[in-house]
Amino acid sequence: MHTIKLPRQIVNKMLAHAQSKTEQEVCGLISLRNDKQMQLIPISNIATEASHFFEMDPSETIQAMKAIRDEKSELYAIYHSHPCAPATPSKLDVEKVGYPDVLYLIISLNTKGVLELKGYKINNNQVISIDLII
Repeated sequence: MHTIKLPRQIVNKMLAHAQSKTEQEVCGLISLRNDKQMQLIPISNIATEASHFFEMDPSETIQAMKAIRDEKSELYAIYHSHPCAPATPSKLDVEKVGYPDVLYLIISLNTKGVLELKGYKINNNQVISIDLII
């Protein structure tokens, strides 16, 4: 699995979320139901240095995961933005992976006027680039 298709609507919501807070990293989850219905769930970034790191609000994350289970969906992807860095996982991004089976999406706002979105599978400190089709 090296190519993944993302609905334009989900990508637009993710990019809008990243653009809404250009000075800090935004983050969230994407759920998938019946292999076709995706839902974007923004989560607050509570990191003390939110301009360079993200830490998902634990209570919001628990609520989101419960909603995903209740809707008979699954956690499909975790996304976050890099306001001033490329759309590649940082060393800390790789070390903090808690769900090795999900897709990791990174949005870069590093180049003015250009939004970059890249996907990865990260497991055991191994980073595999995933081609995204929108």
